[in-house]
Amino acid sequence: MAETMDLKHFFKVIKKRLWLLILFTILAATAGSIVSFFMLTPVYEARTQILVNQAKSEKQFYNSTEIQTNVQLIQTYNDIIKSPAILSEVTKQLKLKVTPKELSNQIQVTNSENSQVAHIVVQGTNARMAVEIANKTASVFKKEIPKIMNVDNVSILAKAELEESLNPIKPDPFLNIGIFIVAGLVIAVGFSFLLEYFDNNIRDEQDIENILEVPIIAVIPIIDEEELRGLSTIPRSIGTFKEETDGV
Repeated sequence: MAETMDLKHFFKVIKKRLWLLILFTILAATAGSIVSFFMLTPVYEARTQILVNQAKSEKQFYNSTEIQTNVQLIQTYNDIIKSPAILSEVTKQLKLKVTPKELSNQIQVTNSENSQVAHIVVQGTNARMAVEIANKTASVFKKEIPKIMNVDNVSILAKAELEESLNPIKPDPFLNIGIFIVAGLVIAVGFSFLLEYFDNNIRDEQDIENILEVPIIAVIPIIDEEELRGLSTIPRSIGTFKEETDGV
């Protein structure tokens, strides 16, 4: 029973402060839109694919052992791609104003489990530059890996394309606006109950019952001026009716 009363009280407070929830929702959605579209810098992503594969002659065939060796090599190659040996050459050729270490923070090298294909993923605030860095990193790695590992087993499967990288991956405006709206609603509900806690005004009999903690026996309604005029005409009507009856 107490839980039912608490639930009723909750919805009563929400209903009373509904205007506050609507106001906070509008303000939160507006703030989320401003932050997403005008304050946050969009981040673009470009990716290229490389294949790690042992060189074969026409008479040779693939076997599972060699494929497993190539898969294990990818883990080593992932570290080499982000090493200064590769990225220093990338920054030099592209004339980037960043250090190899800073460039390394923009690059991720991933591959699926038991796959010979590695993905070089570059994120940056400039889509065209992200594409150039991804493609240049792949080409420099392919050129330098025979010197580093004494083996030529890297092929570029797919280059990064500018058209595929023009849509920013973050921020997500709709996600941000949704988060702002939820936060606004939470704040509005909390603020509504705070106002209710400090509100000492008595508006109806329910407020009196809650304050005094005694049941209400009767309620005297408030009579407005028009109703009062209507009541004042009743005795006159009765008197007139009585005079007419006496005359008969």
